[in-house]
Amino acid sequence: MHPGDRVRIERAGVTNEGVLMPSTTADRLVLKLEGGYNVGIDREAATVEVLETDVHTIDEGDDSEPGSISEIDFDEELPTISLISTGGTIASTVDYRTGAVTARFDAEDVLRAVPDLAGRANYRGRVVANILSENMDPSIWRELARAVHEEIEAGADGVVVMHGTDTMQYSAAALSFMLETPVPIVFTGSQRSADRPSSDNVMNAVCAVEAAKSDCAEVLVCMHADESDRACALHRGTRVRKNHTSRRDAFETIGAKPLGEIDYATVTAEGTDDEPSPEAITFRREYDERDTTDLDIAPDLDPEVELLKFTPGMDPAALDYLEGKSGVVLEGTGLGHVTTDLIPRIEELIGDGTIVVMTSQCLAGRVCDRVYDTGRDLLDAGVIEGEDMLPGTAAVKAMWALANAKDPVETIRTPIAGEITAESRPWQ
Repeated sequence: MHPGDRVRIERAGVTNEGVLMPSTTADRLVLKLEGGYNVGIDREAATVEVLETDVHTIDEGDDSEPGSISEIDFDEELPTISLISTGGTIASTVDYRTGAVTARFDAEDVLRAVPDLAGRANYRGRVVANILSENMDPSIWRELARAVHEEIEAGADGVVVMHGTDTMQYSAAALSFMLETPVPIVFTGSQRSADRPSSDNVMNAVCAVEAAKSDCAEVLVCMHADESDRACALHRGTRVRKNHTSRRDAFETIGAKPLGEIDYATVTAEGTDDEPSPEAITFRREYDERDTTDLDIAPDLDPEVELLKFTPGMDPAALDYLEGKSGVVLEGTGLGHVTTDLIPRIEELIGDGTIVVMTSQCLAGRVCDRVYDTGRDLLDAGVIEGEDMLPGTAAVKAMWALANAKDPVETIRTPIAGEITAESRPWQ
C-alpha cells in the first residue's frame, strides 16, 4: 500500500473508497474521495483493501530533504522537465492532527498528487526548500538560482518551480535577474490546497509543465487566467503581482495583459505530445526564444535593501532605521512623491552612500519626478526614478545590481529582464 494506490478503507462500520494520499502523521491515513475532498482516517482498527496499484513509479530521493534529487522512469520520446520544490500550498497537505495546511511534500509527492502530469515529460524532482513562502529570503533565492542552473546544465529542457503564491512574484523577479536561460523557467503554485474540490493545483501544474516545454526561454509565472478552469495565464516574472488573497486568478501582469495564455482543454486533449500544439499556447508579445541565450548565472545579492511605503503624515524618524542600508526603494504616491518633510532625511541617506529608488504605489503607470516641485526636489537629492518597475521588482533588482554591477545606479535604470517597459501602454 503506497500513496497513489486506489483503496477501500473500512473502519467503525464506515467504508470509504478513493486514492491514498501521502500523510503527515503516522497514525492517520489520508484518502482523496471521488468528490475531491480529502478525509483523515485513524489507522487503528482500519481495514485497507488495495483496489488498484499506483502505476506512476517514482524512485525516491532522500525523504524530501532540501537538496535531494530523484527521477521517474525515462522515455526517450519525451522532453525532460525538472520539478523544483520550495514548498507552498501546491506542495502542501492538511495535517489531520491539527487541521492546518502544512508544507510537507517534495516534488515526487506532487507527481503522485497530480497524476495528470504522467506522460507529458520525463521528470527530475529536486527539493530546494520546504517552507511556506513568507519564509522565503535572498539566501534561498541564491540556492534556488544555483539549483535551476545545475538542472539546465544537466540537460533539463525546462524547469518548473513549485512555490508558495504569497511571495512568488519576488522569487520570479530574483531569478529573472540572476539567470540567463536558454530554456523556460516557470513558477507555479496553488491558491487552494489539494484537499479542496476547487483546488487549482492540477491545472496550474499541468499548464506549467506545458509552458516549460514551450519556446519561451524566460522566467514565467503560470497561474489561473480567470476563476474558471478555462486557461492559465503566463506572466513575465518581472511584471507580475499577486492582487487577491484567495481567488484562483490572483495574479496579474501590471500595465498590460499577460505575456501568453494556455488553453487547458487543448492541453489536456494533446498533453502527451512532445510539445503543445500551436493552438494550446498563445503569446501576445515578443519573448526570448529557446536556445538563443547561453546559460549563465550571477547569483550574488545584497540583502541590505529595504522597501518602504510612504504614508501621509509619516514621521521623518521612520527613515532612521534605514541608516547604513545599501539601498532603499520607496513606494511614493502618484508620479513618485513623498512629503517634503522627508526629503532632507532622504538626501542624508544618499549622501551617506545609500541608493534610493522611487517607485509608485499606483498599480500601473510610470514615475515622473519632473512635473511637480516635490519630484524635482527628490531628483536634486539624488533619488533614482524607477520608471514603471513594480516596487517589489525594483527592490529585488537593487539587491542584484548592488552585488553584481560596476555601476549599480546605471544598471537599475537600464531594462534587463522586461522589468521596465519602453512606454506605458494600458492592457497591450
